[in-house]
Amino acid sequence: MITVSNISIRFSGELLFENVNFLINPSDRMGLVGVNGAGKSTILKIIAGIVEPANGEIIAPGNTTYGYLPQEMLLNSTRSIYNEALTAFTELKEIERQIGKLTLEIANREDYESKEYLRLVDDLTKQNEKFSIFGGETAEANVEKVLKGLGFKQSDMERPLPEFSNGWQMRVELAKILLRQPSCLLLDEPTNHLDIESIQWLEDYLINYQGAVLIVSHDRAFLDNVTSRTVEISRGCIYDYKASYSEYVRLREERLDQQKATYNNQQRQIQQVERFIERFRYKNTKSK
Repeated sequence: MITVSNISIRFSGELLFENVNFLINPSDRMGLVGVNGAGKSTILKIIAGIVEPANGEIIAPGNTTYGYLPQEMLLNSTRSIYNEALTAFTELKEIERQIGKLTLEIANREDYESKEYLRLVDDLTKQNEKFSIFGGETAEANVEKVLKGLGFKQSDMERPLPEFSNGWQMRVELAKILLRQPSCLLLDEPTNHLDIESIQWLEDYLINYQGAVLIVSHDRAFLDNVTSRTVEISRGCIYDYKASYSEYVRLREERLDQQKATYNNQQRQIQQVERFIERFRYKNTKSK
């Protein structure tokens, strides 16, 4: 569980939001909504550790990992599409290197009963287990699967990244984030550069994702298909709805109607009090 605790932030001296609190559960599918400038992208950056809040903190277990996709970014790589996507497995490649090193050391030893030999065997077993947990056996197959799901053809795999437009490069960045399988995906307008087929593939992927997903998107159909919880930022406050986007819109209208009715009732009471004061203000027995 990730706790967003009492987060406040200012931009250019103005308070964007204050003492914001909500929880992100391990399997949540959350839509983060609000008018432009409300602070949706800023909250994603704070959770990802990119922006420091004025006060408050993000509390999460020590093994929590984040995958943050911004709306736009420049990739300065000259690798092929396939090799760039493979960089998602940097940690996996290091584990693979350690396995090779340990295997060679063990092969060159004959002190089978020594503590050092047994330690090497134990280290190798642990590295192999980590390799399996990180999906080492299927990593390369997953690269092609995800890239093709996001619209790349087989003939694109060996083409250099600079041959593609920024929108297609963003698809590669999204692929890398999905392949890393972090504990929490933080996606800022992930459908901006996708066509209908790729959006449908991403919807299915996120619905079945083994982790939390927090999405900022203007694509209402996408939010409806993926999310089951909606967090609204409005005038610096948080409103948390256990509902998809369309259901949230209905519930929000009910909330606004209730707030309007409360306001109108308050105004009527104020007017009644003011009339009473004006009527009796000059009478000694009632002026006090």
